[in-house]
Amino acid sequence: MYILSMYDMKRIWFEVVGLLAAGVIVGAVMLGMPKQVQAEGEAQSSGPVATVTYSDPINVRGGPSTVFYPIVGQVSPGDVLPALGVSPGREWVQVAFPSAPGGVGWVYAAYVTISGGELRVVEPPPTQTPIATATVNPTFAAAFIFQPTPSRVPTFTPPPPLEVPQFTEVPPARANGLAPGAVAVGLMFIAAVIFFVSLVLGKQ
Repeated sequence: MYILSMYDMKRIWFEVVGLLAAGVIVGAVMLGMPKQVQAEGEAQSSGPVATVTYSDPINVRGGPSTVFYPIVGQVSPGDVLPALGVSPGREWVQVAFPSAPGGVGWVYAAYVTISGGELRVVEPPPTQTPIATATVNPTFAAAFIFQPTPSRVPTFTPPPPLEVPQFTEVPPARANGLAPGAVAVGLMFIAAVIFFVSLVLGKQ
């Protein structure tokens, strides 16, 4: 009967512990791999793929719009995703994205490169309720409502009627003494008398 020595038991123990540690390390590495990396091999063998070529992480949305569809995730530069189709305007690409509702998402076409085949046109999903609806707090709004204080309207007092001065035409006053006409008549009379006298004297 073979009896294990203390040395053999220690050696076997260390081998078992080493195998367990190696298994734990390999499992941790496999679990820590991004889903995109795992999907890369599947995408390459199944059809067209979309490779992120933008320099920064890009958003994955629930539909082909930045207004009507929410963000469902992000992908990093170099990630490869299975491409499923394009929007009618070819501005968005539909990709397989397991964490999104329905397992699909949309990325902006200018940020990815399509390879492996042509993509069919896919109709966008129904638009959802807007993410945020603008509401106004009535109490907060009331603080900014200005109520003007009623003031007395000034009364209008009409001015007194304008009095137009009345001028009475006064005939010009006659100069003191004889009128010019009377003086002329008198001079003519005197001249006639002198002329008559001179005629009488001339006949003598």
